[in-house]
Amino acid sequence: MTTQERSRPAIDAAERQMLEGWLDYHRETLAMKCAGLTDAQLREASVPPSEFTLLGLVRHLAENERGWFREVLAGEELPPIYGTDEDPDGEFHLTDADTWDEARTTWLAEIEAARANAAKVALDGLSVGVGKQGKPFSLRWIYTHMIEEYARHNGHADLVRERIDGATGE
Repeated sequence: MTTQERSRPAIDAAERQMLEGWLDYHRETLAMKCAGLTDAQLREASVPPSEFTLLGLVRHLAENERGWFREVLAGEELPPIYGTDEDPDGEFHLTDADTWDEARTTWLAEIEAARANAAKVALDGLSVGVGKQGKPFSLRWIYTHMIEEYARHNGHADLVRERIDGATGE
C-alpha cells in the first residue's frame, strides 16, 4: 500500500481545530487505503456476493459529505450524486462507466464544499436544513458524526484493502 503522511491534530488543539483535524485525518486515511490501486482493484468486492468496494465507499462518503454539509448544514436543495428513487444505494452499484477519477474528483469537490460551508458556521451554530428527525443539527454534532462515519468505514476499507493485495496498516 502506498503510504502517505496524514496530519494528526495537535494534542492541545482547540476544539474546532481538533474536530476538523480528525475529520481530515480520516479523509486522508480513506485516500491512503485507495492509493496505488487500479480501477479494477477499486471495484473488487469485499466478500462476494457483497457489492461493497473501495470505489463504492468513496462514492458513499461523497454522498455523506454532500448530505451533511451542503443539504443539512447549508440547506442546499441538491439531488443525490449517485442514488435515485429506484436505487437509493446507487453509490454501491457500480457500472462499467464508473471510474476512480470521477469518484475521487466528486469526493474531493464535496469535501471542499463541506469545508467552505462549515467555515461560515460556529460549532454551536445550527444547520439551515434538518435531518430525518425534523430538527436542525449543530456543526459540532455534524463534525462528530462525520468523524464516526469515516472511522467506521475506514475499518471496512482496511479489510477490503487487505483482501485485494494483502496491504495492512493503520
